[in-house]
Amino acid sequence: MSAESAAVAARPAAAPSLTAVFVRLKLTLLRNGLRQSAGRTLAYVSSVVVGLLFAAGVVAGLVALRGNAHVGALVVLLTGILTLGWAVMPLFFPASDETLDPTRLVMLPLRPRPLISSLLVASLVGIGPVVTLALVTGAVVAVADGAAAAAVGVVAVVLVVLVCVSLARAVATASVRLLTSRRGRDLAVLSGLFIALGAQGVNIAAQKLGRPDGLSVLEPLGDILRWVPPVSAVGAVDDTGHGAYGRALAGLGLTVLALILLLWWWQRTLTTLMTSPDSSTLQAVEKDSARRGGGERGLARLLSRGRTGTVMLRTLRYGWRDPKSKMSWATALGVGLLVPVVSAVQGNGSIYTAFSAATLLGLQMYNQFGQDTSAFWMVASTIATPRDAYEELRARALALVVVAFPYVTVVVVGSAALIGPWSDFLEVYGLSLAVLGALLATGALSSALFPYSVPSEGNKSVAPGQGSIAWFSLLGGVVAGAVLCAPLLALTIWLHVAGLQHLLWVLLPVGVVYGVGVAELGLRLAAPRVAGRLPEILGAVSKG
Repeated sequence: MSAESAAVAARPAAAPSLTAVFVRLKLTLLRNGLRQSAGRTLAYVSSVVVGLLFAAGVVAGLVALRGNAHVGALVVLLTGILTLGWAVMPLFFPASDETLDPTRLVMLPLRPRPLISSLLVASLVGIGPVVTLALVTGAVVAVADGAAAAAVGVVAVVLVVLVCVSLARAVATASVRLLTSRRGRDLAVLSGLFIALGAQGVNIAAQKLGRPDGLSVLEPLGDILRWVPPVSAVGAVDDTGHGAYGRALAGLGLTVLALILLLWWWQRTLTTLMTSPDSSTLQAVEKDSARRGGGERGLARLLSRGRTGTVMLRTLRYGWRDPKSKMSWATALGVGLLVPVVSAVQGNGSIYTAFSAATLLGLQMYNQFGQDTSAFWMVASTIATPRDAYEELRARALALVVVAFPYVTVVVVGSAALIGPWSDFLEVYGLSLAVLGALLATGALSSALFPYSVPSEGNKSVAPGQGSIAWFSLLGGVVAGAVLCAPLLALTIWLHVAGLQHLLWVLLPVGVVYGVGVAELGLRLAAPRVAGRLPEILGAVSKG
């Protein structure tokens, strides 16, 4: 063997392409995930089928609208919604793609720039990019007019897909430590509320588009969005078809600039992530020590140091930190605000829809002890007399009122401003506070008489075998609350029928006094029952 042959034989084999390795890694993770269970495979296949059918339907609709005078505004809005979805989905579904977590790669000898290129290519593998590619292609076909517009459309499709994927990756990298923490998991719990609000927005938009003026209502919004990248790339296709080559070049330039800035931000955050210490270790200890040295902070300083303040603070912290409690509170706050807003947007609303705020917040008083799950034994050990039980219930009710009172006020004021008339404001406000007080009363009694466990794990809100108790507690309490509000409703109806509208203002002070009084009565009736049924309550709430 010659010296040259020996040198060639001794030369190490070329390292495989990093991009190819990451693509194979993505495919391997996908394949292994599907092998875990038949249910997971079925869910993935179903999502693929639904996604492709949805994309096919949208593309067919866009192609059918080709030539419409206002289709340009529609495709611009569609691209904007698509981009927003890519930006927020990593925050709500961080576990949907294991390769989104770059902290798994920090111990490997990889430089950020080639790592970004490889991750970007690997991110294009999946149903999300395929659906996005189909939707953007349909949008371009709908507005492309002529050979020049078609050529610009090819570039626009590539740019939009790259920007969407880069945006999702950059957001995931910048917030990865939040997403893998407890608060990040809590954020994922709120994804259901985000989807519900988005679905309602789509419903309202569909109703608007069904009017005689149709797509023309989108023109003002489209004129603004067409200069926001990557939407500007799709707008460039439309501009090219109309001969506005300068505007088209500017739109493509904005998208290219956005892509460059996103890649720079992604590289910067990735470098910081791979070279800086994790704040969950030493830095967290330092922050915790500083926080302890500074004493109580925030709301804890304002509350009393007795039992009432302690229970209120505990209840509010449960609502902020416990995923199940947080989801319940967020749903109540979101839906209570959404109902009057949707009514106002649809043009057929009533100021009385503001009752949803008081009703949904008042329902948070139900099953108070079940929210504690097995930890309720620590609370039970502090309750020896009906007086102790009364103070416990009163503090929990006050914690709810701290949130409910300003929230109900804002919703009623907003409903009067958006829907009107202002002449009904005092009436609705007083009745809302009375409804809140009635539900606090029935919620306290229901918590004492019909407790049930809330499993700490999984998506169930009721432990197996306790579903009937939960339904009876909720429905029976709501009916009882309606009965308690009957006197005020009768007074309201009488004032309207008798033509005494100038006296409707009395419903505000009467509603306040009545709500406080009935809530106090309910707490005092529930307290001895809690004290006398502690073993039964403890057993019921500990089953999950």
